Amino acid sequence: MLADMTSAHFAEWMGYARLEPFGEDRADLRMGIVASVIANSNRGKGQKAFKPSDFIPSFEPETEDEAAARLMAKAMSALGGKR
Repeated sequence: MLADMTSAHFAEWMGYARLEPFGEDRADLRMGIVASVIANSNRGKGQKAFKPSDFIPSFEPETEDEAAARLMAKAMSALGGKR
């Protein structure tokens, strides 16, 4: 398909995708919205509300700093620590 498409046509599609996202990213967002509505309607009183982003998978590799922060938060939570 790219062999037959001009760079101008490709740029137009990129611009259109920014205005009206489509594809798997958009599908993930739609399902994240549905999942957050269901989770929020079933959450307990005083429990923090869920966001659609809580249900959208991330396929980007985690950096060392992010992994360390995640593990530290997990350890603090398990040991009853506060930050």
